[in-house]
Amino acid sequence: MGTQCLGFDTSNYTTSAAVFGGGTAENRGRLLTVPEGALGLRQSDALFQHVKRLHLMVEQLRSEGAVGQIAAVGASARPREAEGSYMPCFLVGEGEGRALAAAVGVPFYPCSHQQGHVAAAAWSAGREDLLDKPHLAWHLSGGTTELLRVEPEGHTVRAEVIGGTSDISAGQLVDRAGLLLGLPFPAGKALDGLYPEADGAGFFRVKLNGLTFSLSGMENKVKELAEKGEKPANVARFTIDTIMDVLLRATREAQGKWPGLPVLCSGGVASNRQIRASLEQACGAVFAQPQYATDNALGVAILAHRALERGIPG
Repeated sequence: MGTQCLGFDTSNYTTSAAVFGGGTAENRGRLLTVPEGALGLRQSDALFQHVKRLHLMVEQLRSEGAVGQIAAVGASARPREAEGSYMPCFLVGEGEGRALAAAVGVPFYPCSHQQGHVAAAAWSAGREDLLDKPHLAWHLSGGTTELLRVEPEGHTVRAEVIGGTSDISAGQLVDRAGLLLGLPFPAGKALDGLYPEADGAGFFRVKLNGLTFSLSGMENKVKELAEKGEKPANVARFTIDTIMDVLLRATREAQGKWPGLPVLCSGGVASNRQIRASLEQACGAVFAQPQYATDNALGVAILAHRALERGIPG
């Protein structure tokens, strides 16, 4: 099993812990419990659930024999690597990570949730080399739809937002469509499952302003379809195809501005089969494996391992 790095991620959707030892990786995560009919949690509720559950993820890893000698601990400490980026729920992973590292006497390496997503996506796609070269990346999650220009920075990456939504995220549109259809939250998998059953509804061509676009108006269009009695599969297909079309156009536009840069996709929305197939075929995009597309701690552990390999002090 050898020397490993332990990573924590306590996002607003998932509690997760992971170990990474170079070639081997294990992640254990659990979605936060959201009341029926709700579209998320207050930060105080999310934080409370993380406090109760994070140790369970570590205990599960150890009980399965996945934990060896821990050489470093990492945690996502903020949503993104930007001034003022803050979300209380990340305090749980950071606090427990710092305490564990101090108790064991190993370095602690904080990173951002977004940096963790990029690292997990690159590694799981078999493209860890992307962490050491410039590339474009989509972060497509329940709360984020950002197109990034990524450059290596030390053991991790620096991500500049160059496009994406100006209001609600693609994941929020998916979840709100799911709520209208009576689907469980988060609704991504359920909408993906309905998609093949569709026989109509088309999609809406969202206006692209440079590399930025708005999805807030699409919520009303989805609501109109549902209220008119359109079959759920058609509503699902309209939602997904609308998102897929604007992501595709924005990606092509970015590739025109930065020719030759690879495109990496991460986040729960990136696990949608239709979106993945479209961007792979049209733009040559590479995707995180589905189990590492959603919120997870693997990328955090990978970045801690990279820092340790490079002798960066914790």
